[in-house]
Amino acid sequence: MDKGRFGVPAAVRDWAIALGVAALLLGTGLSGEHPGAGPDVLGYALLTAGGLALAARRRAPLAVLAVTGLCAVGYQAAGFDVLAVSYLVAVYGAVRAGHRALTVAASVTLLVVLPLTALVLHDGPAGEALAQARHVLEIAWLIAAFAAGEALRQAERRADEAERTREETARRRADEERLHIARELHDSLTHQISIIKVQAEVAVHVARRRGEQVPEALLAIQEAGREATRELRATLEALRDDDTTPPRGLDHIPELVEQASRAGLDATLTIEGERSDVPAAVGRTAYRIVQESLTNIARHASAATASVRIDYRAGSVVVQVDDDGKATPDTVPTPGLGLLGMRERVTALGGLLRAQPRGEHGFTVQAELPVEHTS
Repeated sequence: MDKGRFGVPAAVRDWAIALGVAALLLGTGLSGEHPGAGPDVLGYALLTAGGLALAARRRAPLAVLAVTGLCAVGYQAAGFDVLAVSYLVAVYGAVRAGHRALTVAASVTLLVVLPLTALVLHDGPAGEALAQARHVLEIAWLIAAFAAGEALRQAERRADEAERTREETARRRADEERLHIARELHDSLTHQISIIKVQAEVAVHVARRRGEQVPEALLAIQEAGREATRELRATLEALRDDDTTPPRGLDHIPELVEQASRAGLDATLTIEGERSDVPAAVGRTAYRIVQESLTNIARHASAATASVRIDYRAGSVVVQVDDDGKATPDTVPTPGLGLLGMRERVTALGGLLRAQPRGEHGFTVQAELPVEHTS
């Protein structure tokens, strides 16, 4: 059940308002001049019914608007000169619920019907009849009720939008943090585990080729590397990476090439052109492209050599990684997380990425990264 600021259910509040308005109308009717020699039971019933109808203003605001309006016409026809408080509250509720046009139409209709009713049923001068109609429903009070309902409706809408914005911001921040963790796992931990696994497999292969007994510790390292790779890949499938703030850049690419060489790959680095000021985002992306490319070569390509080339051009930096692995022109690259992550990084900078088999065998990854208008 909906509760307000003080924990009072909405239905209880509505009934309290309805009973209060009914008591106010009935008290005003009893304290005024009676329309006849004795009390008019129908008039008092309409005064009470108009107030009690407000208990349903949240569930059926338009129906309550119609009922309170008809009650106002009825007790005016019975001779009661009482301000239509119940109708004003109904106007407030209907406008708050968003029924502005229908509320305006109903109010204009009531402003026309009340004077006509007074003119038809009142025995005195026409001026007194019109004054009585104005006392039942004054335009100033009607405008105030309409404005109050509209003001609260706008305030509630802004509050809902602010709450929704806060929820979306919190959810986006949580997603960004999760994606940041996933990208760092993919970009750094996967690289290191792949090197450990490849070195362990090379050591096992060499030992068996020489006819030597493979140490149990080495076999355990090999199996642990395989299992860690599988589990990390499964984790990365659940955590999609999309962050652009890793800490490394162009200056750290020689370390990647050196690590690949220590892992048994004949890797070389060539730098061409004159380096100018390169935005941090471009440097980070270049580093991740080289890292991911060397990791894929060690893991999938069965290559003996790899070459990394960085070409500083006017307005751009071109990063290219080639290998002499088993890929052929007929090979269809598998769109894994690595290639997808590289493409997203390059596209985010407004660059171009080409990843495809080269020549008779081997694979090439080339990224052209613009250095202008990049933050």
